Amino acid sequence: MAMGFLGFALFLFLSLDLDQGSPSSASAASSSSTSQNVEITYGTVLKLMHEKTKFRLHSHDVPYGSGSGQQSVTGFPNVDDSNSYWIVRPEPDTSAKQGDTIPSGTIIRLQHMRTRKWLHSHLHASPISGNLEVSCFGGESESDTGDYWRLIIEGSGKTWKQDQKIRLQHVDTGGYLHSHDKKYARIAGGQQEVCGVREKRVDNVWLAAEGVYLPVTKSK
Repeated sequence: MAMGFLGFALFLFLSLDLDQGSPSSASAASSSSTSQNVEITYGTVLKLMHEKTKFRLHSHDVPYGSGSGQQSVTGFPNVDDSNSYWIVRPEPDTSAKQGDTIPSGTIIRLQHMRTRKWLHSHLHASPISGNLEVSCFGGESESDTGDYWRLIIEGSGKTWKQDQKIRLQHVDTGGYLHSHDKKYARIAGGQQEVCGVREKRVDNVWLAAEGVYLPVTKSK
């Protein structure tokens, strides 16, 4: 299983359209690997694990049957699904580059690895709970402020590391990325709802899990 994960991690890294870096400098990590002091940098490909339920943030090319009709986002129970990988990207038109660390309070974007769409939210109601809908939207050359999420590190950490609890607050709506044990019965049977809520709750805490973690770019 370890070899399979490493092979897939290398495939993911080689698939990235990034400006800098080399496959030999990236490190593959899983939730069972040591995660202490592993920095998350721009260009990293990772899975986000919902701390309370351990489901992974997930998307697939299936639209919502209500609300926006955009590509659906769910929580997925299995660890080994490739549709749960996301690329950490900066806000456009900033000086941030691949390999930079990410301080708490920074606005980031998450690009779905398989479909290249952006983690997105808006005022449409989520299908099960009626909270803020979270979807995937846009593409490589199409992104707007609905794709902006503010990184909030829980505790005293100053930059995002793999072992830190985080919240992601949507800039436009103020909603926190949230999940809970309310599950879909049909199209996404067994997967749980991901939505946005405007209150800080235990259900909107996430952790970086499996992924390909790019090294920190040293200043010259």
